[in-house]
Amino acid sequence: MKQIFSGIFSGNGKLFTKNLVPGKRVYGEKLFSEKGKEFREWVPWRSKLAAGIKNGLKEVPIKQGSTVLYLGSSEGTTASHVSDVIGKDGVLFGVDLSERVMRKFIGVCEDRENFVPILADANMPKDHGEHLEGHQVDLLFQDISQKNQAGIFNKNAKLFLPKGKPGLIAIKAKSISQGNPEKVFKKEIAELEKEFRVKQVVSLKPFEKDHVIVLCEKK
Repeated sequence: MKQIFSGIFSGNGKLFTKNLVPGKRVYGEKLFSEKGKEFREWVPWRSKLAAGIKNGLKEVPIKQGSTVLYLGSSEGTTASHVSDVIGKDGVLFGVDLSERVMRKFIGVCEDRENFVPILADANMPKDHGEHLEGHQVDLLFQDISQKNQAGIFNKNAKLFLPKGKPGLIAIKAKSISQGNPEKVFKKEIAELEKEFRVKQVVSLKPFEKDHVIVLCEKK
């Protein structure tokens, strides 16, 4: 087991995070014990961030104690691994518009005290801003399927992300347009560059079709 990023490990070609809640699975992932510590397998077919790491993401700007604003937290698959990394001293604000997935996310939150679930539209950042009062966001992460993905990311960055802080956004081309995915990515990245310096763009093939994950830094 080798640590490749803060709190993220690799072994036998697989990714792992140290389980914040030993004995508990979130999405049926395998548990693995080594030297008295329990790890959860982080499956790239189930997580765009894990897919990005497998495909060569150079930085994963999450560490113990980080405050993360996660737009599109869904049922908590990826968020649970971020929770493992930030530990008990960190906090993850998970925003999602779907009541159905939020119910499942809240079930995950019951075991993880570093989660704050927020039922809200990421496109309306002022609606969830009150939950962030008193907190400085260390990372903005987004994985949503709305048409204006880069626009939503920028809106939230303007309000909540300090200059120089990192962002990670998974862009799903087919949610934006049925046209050429590469043209969609180019347009969205140009939009991101209004607020961010783009550091790396990573394709998520074969784990996800017509997806990239973008690592960037707030201007």
